[in-house]
Amino acid sequence: MAENTTTQTGTPVPSDAHSLTTGADGTTALHDRYLVEKLAQFNRERIPERIVHAKGGGAFGEFVATEDVSQYTRAAVFQKGAKSETLLRFSSVAGEMGSPDTWRDVRGFALRFYTTEGNYDIVGNNTPVFFIRDGIKFPDFIHSQKRLPGSGLRDSDMQWDFWTLSPESAHQVTYLMGDRGLPQSWRTMNGYGSHTYQWINAAGERFWVKYHFKTRQGDLYLSGEEAEAIAGADADYYRRDLYEAIERGEHPTWDVFVQVMPYADAAGYRFNPFDLTKVWPHADYPLIPVGHFTLNRNPKNFFAEIEQAALSPANTVPGIDISPDKMLMARVFSYPDAQRYRVGTNYNQIPVNAPHAAEVHNYSQDGAQRHGFNDPSVPVYAPNSFGGPTASAEAAGAGSWESDGELTRTAATLHAEDDDFGQPGTLYREVYSAETKERFHATLLGQAQAITIDDIRERFFQYWTNVDAGLGELLRAAYAQAAVEDGAA
Repeated sequence: MAENTTTQTGTPVPSDAHSLTTGADGTTALHDRYLVEKLAQFNRERIPERIVHAKGGGAFGEFVATEDVSQYTRAAVFQKGAKSETLLRFSSVAGEMGSPDTWRDVRGFALRFYTTEGNYDIVGNNTPVFFIRDGIKFPDFIHSQKRLPGSGLRDSDMQWDFWTLSPESAHQVTYLMGDRGLPQSWRTMNGYGSHTYQWINAAGERFWVKYHFKTRQGDLYLSGEEAEAIAGADADYYRRDLYEAIERGEHPTWDVFVQVMPYADAAGYRFNPFDLTKVWPHADYPLIPVGHFTLNRNPKNFFAEIEQAALSPANTVPGIDISPDKMLMARVFSYPDAQRYRVGTNYNQIPVNAPHAAEVHNYSQDGAQRHGFNDPSVPVYAPNSFGGPTASAEAAGAGSWESDGELTRTAATLHAEDDDFGQPGTLYREVYSAETKERFHATLLGQAQAITIDDIRERFFQYWTNVDAGLGELLRAAYAQAAVEDGAA
């Protein structure tokens, strides 16, 4: 039997089909409370889209810690045998909410563990590095990837102007213009924490770590032609693929690894290990297996569970903390701030953001859309004499590291091999196969042809010459040849 239609407060309404009017053809009554409620709710259905990573999708699953890494961290989530519910949100970086999934872009890989010690979020990408190393440049970088304020159009000159004036971007751009920029699906791409994090064991010993999530589905990519065709035919290609695969029972799995650097190694390592534009060579710090996670449940309501999901690198747990990575320190502030603006002051009380395996005890009070409440017998201030929540002894000083510097606006301390073009050159020469290089050359030629300002195009060629001299020469020659052929045509 069908249920009766009601207002938001549960009051039955006689009809859901027509407004209250003065006669069949008269004016609409403002006191038609059900009409006003429906329209007012409809007008407020959308929350602001994310400034970055606006287009995305995700699913829920389970993480299982299969290896013993207790010598490095006391975090409950990573103790051998522990199981934790997970949420993984995939996304594009630059596109808006309605943009095609298969545009060339870096893909977000934001993983949440609902642990017994609270939510732990690793908010990364499908690349192990990023375009910049200091959060103060992040708004500028994102503006260069978005749209011109006058025309409202995306612009190749704008993004290459920023990149060629920011040499630290070279490593990430080399990944982006290669196969990583066009994954075959979200299921068939690796993920990375990208940043350097801190692990602390039960004895208080500290280690630096990087996270790697290796897909079991195969690390597969689309060609440029395939991606372009799909973008025109199915803008939600990645989202549809993930949803339908899980519905079919094809549950994607990723293996979790970490690289571990002894705490003391960081000070004397050959390049700054906290630089987000760098990778740690596996020869120095090999991958250590931790466990795996599998996505096995689609959201029941996409808006409630994915669009309102508010992941943040500020969400850490005992035994895990941040590092002196300038980008990470900026994100620890910026992400919760963005979520309070986008979703609301009490965004962590929304079910998808609330801890699922741990209780919340604190002194926060009130605020818009608060639906949890304080126990009236517990004070809402500290210190107090009435038995409220007390500070955790093991959490004291958890986020610290040795530093004796003064406050200053300067680049991070340079190490012996710190430079911006060495690692992207190695990626191009030693990692890319001959076939990958061929696709890479074609992509870069297309980028050069999209630049309309001569000075920026010249910096484009110099940028890639700095990555690899032979690559720069090849691009110049290919561009000149294409210009001749266009002229002849």
